[in-house]
Amino acid sequence: MSPDSLACGSVRSAADVNDQIRALWRRAGGSLSAQERAEYELLVVEWATAIRGEVIEAA
Repeated sequence: MSPDSLACGSVRSAADVNDQIRALWRRAGGSLSAQERAEYELLVVEWATAIRGEVIEAA
């Protein structure tokens, strides 16, 4: 995942991003490499953005 993908805004739901985060941890076996850590950090930012968007829509 590149930072450019976040610049355009999240088009995935928070649940979809959460599934990807869980899959990353499963693949990593509970210990992330430097590259996996960077991917995880981007996913968390995307997830938080999606959550905020879903909360705003619900309001």
